[in-house]
Amino acid sequence: MRQHRTLFRLFGSLLLVVAAGISSVAAAPAPSDRPASPTPTPRSLGDVVPVPASVRPGGSPYTITPFTWIGVVASSGQARAARAVGSYLAGILRPSTGYALPVVPDLGLGPGGGVRLRLGTGPGDRGLGDEGYRLESGRTGVTITAYRPAGLFHGVQTLRQLLPAAVEKSGRQSGPWTVAGGTITDTPRYAYRSAMLDVSRHFFTVGQVKRYIDQLALYKINTLHLHLSDDQGWRIAIDSWPRLATYGGSTQVGGGAGGYYTKAQYRELVAYAASRHLEVVPEIDMPGHTNAALASYAELNCDGVAPPLYTGTQVGFSSLCVPKAVTYDFVDDVVRELAALTPGRYLHIGGDETHATSHEDYVTFMERAQAVVEKYGKTVVGWHELTGARPVEGAVAQYWGRDRTSAAVREQVAAAAKSGTRLVLSPADRVYLDMKYDPSTVLGQTWAGYIEVDRAYDWDPATYLAASGVPAGAILGVEAPVWTETLSTSDHLETMTFPRLQGVAELGWSPAETHDWSAFKARLAAQGPRMTALGIDYYRSPLVPWPAE
Repeated sequence: MRQHRTLFRLFGSLLLVVAAGISSVAAAPAPSDRPASPTPTPRSLGDVVPVPASVRPGGSPYTITPFTWIGVVASSGQARAARAVGSYLAGILRPSTGYALPVVPDLGLGPGGGVRLRLGTGPGDRGLGDEGYRLESGRTGVTITAYRPAGLFHGVQTLRQLLPAAVEKSGRQSGPWTVAGGTITDTPRYAYRSAMLDVSRHFFTVGQVKRYIDQLALYKINTLHLHLSDDQGWRIAIDSWPRLATYGGSTQVGGGAGGYYTKAQYRELVAYAASRHLEVVPEIDMPGHTNAALASYAELNCDGVAPPLYTGTQVGFSSLCVPKAVTYDFVDDVVRELAALTPGRYLHIGGDETHATSHEDYVTFMERAQAVVEKYGKTVVGWHELTGARPVEGAVAQYWGRDRTSAAVREQVAAAAKSGTRLVLSPADRVYLDMKYDPSTVLGQTWAGYIEVDRAYDWDPATYLAASGVPAGAILGVEAPVWTETLSTSDHLETMTFPRLQGVAELGWSPAETHDWSAFKARLAAQGPRMTALGIDYYRSPLVPWPAE
């Protein structure tokens, strides 16, 4: 009986492939008397952002046709995750190609060849690690091999970029959909490649955050840091302290309506990010940047008086009351509920710009807050000021200093790194994506200086703090934050993020020896039509030779 069911499934797969061909041919445009335009040359295998670790061009290209299928090969334990990547790929390709592209077990079926997604278990496959992949393209198809589903997903992002930019459009395009022949073998330089979105200064809806997640995934970003609380707004529902969201989240910079995520909405965001192989790192900033919480609950203030809600942009004026016992009830409740909602490893507790907190109180608070995070099974992340306290074993400090940050601060960070604290690098004058590009930029700020595209790209995480004594092995990865004092729409966010985000993504993924501004800006220019096809209103930097669109 089992054999009969298997044969039936095989026959069904064949019918799907044939149906794909018939439906696509039937819908094909009528022939034209005009001479056919020359077939465009396939995009070079190395014309990808981030640039792959190894590229070996050669052999025949493969063209996706009405008969192409997407075949999935995986062990039973990983079959669902692999098939999800196949379905994701089909969802990208179907609208623009008009092809059915059935997702089937890889049985070598169909006259048109296919795109194979393979989770391998051999020694060569294990060497790809958790996120690496191998892409092989030839006359009979494209095969993406990985050891883990995240690697398959990253391989799919490379495949997208090897196809014409029109593949990203939502309506049917003319093609052809050709991938150059050869092999890419690719693994990331750093395990932590992140972008931060501040939803506290201005609130962004679930739909807006999902759109941002999709954009980040194209460039192999694997972490989304959500800045969920600040002076201007509290953005996550906490059952034990309900006014944090309903009152503390009721406004934003400039006095707009604000907003917050229900627990169900936050879970939805976490699950959506996971489907794109991004891990969400939630941040509750404390003991400073807490006016929204202080306004919501008077007892969190040392004088017992709640301040008014704040809609300005100044920093450093607020602080939880460190000596009060209720402060640590608050911290325990918030961390407990947030940790339960967050399957990822990390929980960010902020700790920056605590000008209203004495150093002694800061050290006391951070020690107790870190213990709470550990109590609920999460790894502590804090801004680099954490290194001025006593980071717990395994903690991560996020460095946001600048080129001109004092030697004393850098040495403090280096001492913590030498003692085992890992670092995520977010130098404000390099990768803070809310900084203006130049004096003509309408949006953004200037306190860290102007950041053109070349400045965001042209630095090396491994050596950035080396002169201060930070060992290269202490660098966990890189993160590009975007603060939203002046950004209130998705268009605002995208204009400031792109194309600087691609540079940070390449710093996090690609080998150090591939780092070259001249080569990068040429590959970045080729991303322009792709971003346009995706509806991204990116900044047309004059430093980049964008093609006419």
